[in-house]
Amino acid sequence: MTTILHHVPGARSFRILWLLQEMGITPEIREWTIQDGSMRSPDFLCKSPAGRIPALEIDGEVIHESGAITEYLCETRPEHGLGRPTGDPERIPFLEMMHYAETSGHLIANLNLQWVFLRDPADRSDTVVKIEARRLAATLAPIEDLLSRQEHMLAGGFSAADTMMGFSLTASQRYVRFDRFPNILAYLDRMAARPAHKAATELDGERNFPVKDFYEVAS
Repeated sequence: MTTILHHVPGARSFRILWLLQEMGITPEIREWTIQDGSMRSPDFLCKSPAGRIPALEIDGEVIHESGAITEYLCETRPEHGLGRPTGDPERIPFLEMMHYAETSGHLIANLNLQWVFLRDPADRSDTVVKIEARRLAATLAPIEDLLSRQEHMLAGGFSAADTMMGFSLTASQRYVRFDRFPNILAYLDRMAARPAHKAATELDGERNFPVKDFYEVAS
């Protein structure tokens, strides 16, 4: 049975592409574009009701939301050791970090809207982008501290918490300067060196929405 990943290059569906590569699964990729309205089509909405990626077709199921997909993959493929099952000493930190990735993720989404996806850039609010960039930086400080003590999101080693949080950290670099986060930068280098991350990057495709390397917030 073919595994199909509904994907936008450079977007949060990369989390699932990377995790699948860590599990030795190469999906068929169905690429979508955010700006052209195709993700509001009935065909896509029946797979992801909010019209967002990722959606994953696997095991005869269609699953949306990257956290849910990640938990499902870890629970149904425990032999890879990328989840932390009930009763594991790291179960709570695993769940916390999985969901903390979306604490950062929703701030990134707000900044993406302001900087990238507004039809008229004149509608952008300098106040909103300042506040959201500061809030995003505040979510990074505890991760910087954590990575001063350990090499991965969990002390026990690499897990799906890294595929979730790793993408959020990478995307945060568009809106927060990382010179004050050396431990996160070193962590991102370690993640990028993983063979599965390299393979996922090759499969990711060319970004189909405009984005700059960094968006400066006016002082």
